[in-house]
Amino acid sequence: MDNRELAKDILRYVGGRENISSLVHCATRLRFKLQDNSVADAEGLKKRPGIITVVESAGQFQVVIGNHVGDVYLAVCAEAKLDDDSPSPAGAQKSRGSLLARFIDIVSSIFTPFLGVLAASGILKGLLALSAAAGWMAPGEGAYQIWFAASDALFYFFPLVLGYTAGKKFGGSPFLTMAIGGALTHPLMINAFEAANQPGAATGHFFGIPIAFINYSASVIPVIFAAWLSCWLERQCNKIMPTAVKNFFTPLLCLIVVVPLTFLLIGPAATWLSKLLANGYQAIYALAPWFAGGVMGAIWQVCVIFGLHWGLVPLMINNMAVLGYDTLLPLLLPAIMGQVGACLGVFLRTRDAQRKTLAASAATAGIFGITEPAVYGVTLALRRPFIFGCLAGALGGVIVGFSKTHAYSFGLASIFTLAQILPSDGVDVSVWGGITGTFLALALACALTYFAGRVDENAPADKSARPLSTAADGIAVLAPLTGEVIALAQVNDATFAGGLLGKGAAIVPAGNEVVAPFDGEVVSLFATHHAIGLMNDAGVEVLIHVGIDTVKLNGRYFFAHVKPGARVRAGDVLLSFDRQAILAAGFSLTTPVIISTSDAFSAVVRTDNAENVQAGGPFLTLYR
Repeated sequence: MDNRELAKDILRYVGGRENISSLVHCATRLRFKLQDNSVADAEGLKKRPGIITVVESAGQFQVVIGNHVGDVYLAVCAEAKLDDDSPSPAGAQKSRGSLLARFIDIVSSIFTPFLGVLAASGILKGLLALSAAAGWMAPGEGAYQIWFAASDALFYFFPLVLGYTAGKKFGGSPFLTMAIGGALTHPLMINAFEAANQPGAATGHFFGIPIAFINYSASVIPVIFAAWLSCWLERQCNKIMPTAVKNFFTPLLCLIVVVPLTFLLIGPAATWLSKLLANGYQAIYALAPWFAGGVMGAIWQVCVIFGLHWGLVPLMINNMAVLGYDTLLPLLLPAIMGQVGACLGVFLRTRDAQRKTLAASAATAGIFGITEPAVYGVTLALRRPFIFGCLAGALGGVIVGFSKTHAYSFGLASIFTLAQILPSDGVDVSVWGGITGTFLALALACALTYFAGRVDENAPADKSARPLSTAADGIAVLAPLTGEVIALAQVNDATFAGGLLGKGAAIVPAGNEVVAPFDGEVVSLFATHHAIGLMNDAGVEVLIHVGIDTVKLNGRYFFAHVKPGARVRAGDVLLSFDRQAILAAGFSLTTPVIISTSDAFSAVVRTDNAENVQAGGPFLTLYR
């Protein structure tokens, strides 16, 4: 799929560049902060091939793309001319919405840009711990030291990275705030900290004010507060400084003021707050770790659906920085594997080839910590598998919490987390508890879904027993083209083949016209005239997409005979196209015919098993 065309459509549906305050992305989503959410067309985006779904939560307009979100993000930035090296337009604006919405927005904007590297660093730390525990490598070896440096660099220099992203979020110069973060981890300050902790060491002073030397490497909160102050001071200085000198006098003043304030006041106060948060969480966790595990295992995926899980990410990272380990991350692994197990149950049980394919790919992504394809594409739509996944996650979380499993490096909860829970002194009960809870959640969710998930509950078990050719007990959708019929799973496009847009079938056209498959209304017509959407009075909505990637032709060789809002009768010509010219241009004319409202029907089946259809002839039957 062409990321550039997808980016153009995304920008159009969110209201254009002028409606975007800020944009970041996480593992699967584009996270927009919009000037006016009412301008955005969420329903239109949901129907666009290449987009899984749209979620509006915590003040963000979240477009769920999938694993290739990074490529789409770059395409959107290029198309909208969003310069990654300049502060966001939203930076100088006040955030709107509830305190929770503002908090989630700040956290996601600061942490998502380096989430992939953060997860990779944590996984590498876990693999090194596994190698050391298994005797494959010794900490003194050169290879181990090089890989350890690679895994630890991001965490050690956290203040620099956070200084940059926080500066962008707060609307200041990200390089200025990165310099402040660099001051916190400068070797001179680290040496001063080590010297200050020696017996009989003298206290350092800043013009008579005693300095509390603290090791800020791997810290999180101090630099974020310092970045906010620097960005505020930068804006005030720019208001009063002459244009000729503000480019260097403003950063100079910020460095002179903010860096000392950070060491004297902001750093110690933020460090105290960091310890308070970590110790407070530990106190709550110590009261009933099994209960905490059950709650997190049950609700984590619900939080992910609404994007609220970001509120806990700083807590996990802060625990790592303050305590040297985290107990929250292991509790999330059963929740992840519960959805993976539910997908496996759907895969093993369903008779629908498209659903089986989608469940398999979603389970694979879920193993590596990406559960949006599983939730949005499989389990949530079927309801019971999602609930079973959450229940299994709760039970697994109880076991992990009861075992008091710790993670010793941060990362996305995934199969690699099992390596990150290994302590330096070898495998113990907490490790086995973590493994048991994780795989129990997967197995239980799979079994419950397989035996009680009702994944094909209403699908017709014996097609020969029903009058499918006449659609007497169903709703008929006639063939919009003449040609050879193929299953959606055979279409060379993951979005259509995976059933993300709905059920249906595809036709390889032998003619050059698209006709109405029923009496109804034209509800959408792509500007390039290669795709059209219709709805009938029974609530059936059909998307007819002529060809694969034919949007790249920009309307060449396509001709529309109707307009949006027009009433049509079955057999009316909707579109025509130059079949030979499109094929000569190197494009496939395989045409998916998608029932966009598939969720409203228990089954969408072929009316007969003929390999070829005639336009206006029997094609699909829908059952309530």
